[in-house]
Amino acid sequence: MRHLRTLHRPCLPGRTGLTGELGWFIVIGLASTVTQALLYWEMRRWCPPVLANLVSLVVVTVLNTEANRRLTFRGSAVRAVRAHAGAGLLFVLAYLVTSGVLLLFVHYRPTASPATEALVLVPTFALVTGLRFTVLRLVVFRRRR
Repeated sequence: MRHLRTLHRPCLPGRTGLTGELGWFIVIGLASTVTQALLYWEMRRWCPPVLANLVSLVVVTVLNTEANRRLTFRGSAVRAVRAHAGAGLLFVLAYLVTSGVLLLFVHYRPTASPATEALVLVPTFALVTGLRFTVLRLVVFRRRR
C-alpha cells in the first residue's frame, strides 16, 4: 500500500526525474527571461540594441546556468566548469538568434522604444530557453548509467 501512495504524489520542483527538472527549469527560466528583458531595457539607455542584448545575455546566462546546475540538475556529477562551458556554446546560438530577431525588428521599426524591443525579445528568449533545456538535459547534464 505504501508503494501505491508514492505513485500519486505530485512531482514538485526538487524531485528527481523529468517533471522535477522541468519544474525548476520553468521557474528559473521565467525569472531569467524577466531579468534579461529588464536588463536589456535598462542597457538600451546607454548602448545600441545588439550590445544591450550581448550584456544582458552574458549576465543572465551565467546566473541561469549556475541556478540550473544547483537546482534543476543537482543530482548530476557535472562540475561547474563543464556546465558553464556547455552553456557557453548555447550562449553563442542564443546570441545569434536573439540578435537576428532584434536586428530585423529594429530595421522594420526603427523608432520603436527600448521597452517594445524588450517585449519582442521575450518570446525569442522563451524559444531559446526551451532549446537550452533540451541540450542541457541531454548533453551537458545527462545521467550516466
